[in-house]
Amino acid sequence: MSLDPDDPRPPFVQITNLLRAAILTKKLAPGEQLPSQNELTKRYDVSRATVQKALRDLETEGLVVSRQGKGVFVRVRTERPMELRTHIEQAFHESAVTIDFAGFSGETLHTALLEPIDKIRSGRLRPDSINVRILVPDTRKPQAIPALVDPAEASASKSTRGRRAKETPQSRAHGIMLRSTQAITAAVTELEALGLTGEARVSVRVHNVTPSFKLYVLNQRDAFFGFYPVTQNTVPVGGQPTKIFDVLGLDAVLFSYTRGDERGHGPEWLQQGQLWFDSLWSNLGEDFDVWEHPDDGDSS
Repeated sequence: MSLDPDDPRPPFVQITNLLRAAILTKKLAPGEQLPSQNELTKRYDVSRATVQKALRDLETEGLVVSRQGKGVFVRVRTERPMELRTHIEQAFHESAVTIDFAGFSGETLHTALLEPIDKIRSGRLRPDSINVRILVPDTRKPQAIPALVDPAEASASKSTRGRRAKETPQSRAHGIMLRSTQAITAAVTELEALGLTGEARVSVRVHNVTPSFKLYVLNQRDAFFGFYPVTQNTVPVGGQPTKIFDVLGLDAVLFSYTRGDERGHGPEWLQQGQLWFDSLWSNLGEDFDVWEHPDDGDSS
């Protein structure tokens, strides 16, 4: 389908809308590869930059995924994709920003915070206060996940010499959590030190409950919830490729619930989600100082 010359919207917006409609109506099926950039450029008679902008917008919406050297594909799970970064950035337009996160490591949260923090640094956003609470499992202690697919590999790794011989799936996960929470803490608290916001606080607590889902509550008004599917994954542990039971965290589908949703159970869900977070934070959470623990990936 060609672009409408009478449509006042920019060409990249028209292309985004056409491809979005094809994805949501399953004309482009989950997992199917989109036409190449060259094909789209010829089809719509536009520049490559225009096509690239349209594809970036679809990726931002969570409808497609780009695979280096292979192309752009429709995401397998597109029923209700939610782009967290957009909503987190919107939350920073409020004078008092509050973000509650419960999940495995805060890795996705760190990525989502980069753009609004950059906008605060450049003066485009200026909230009066920022309060981030992060609730993650204590991966210094045994957890159901991550875990070795073959426990015999633990014995084999003990024979490996060197500092990384002590690394386990749990200590690897602990290192990821440390890097994420340290980066969030440094970036957010720096804003107050630079005088770019009145107050900027990050609090981290750990607990002994292996998460089966992730939860974000933004400004006590919007909640985003996603299950952690369990999968087998091959990751470097102690410098060796190792099969572990892991969770699909970065690719988890998020569902939204908002206080202003009068069509469903948004207000009730938000209330219960906040209640659940506060109860775990208060009753099982233990204060965790991210700077007291060396980020060496070895915390077994």
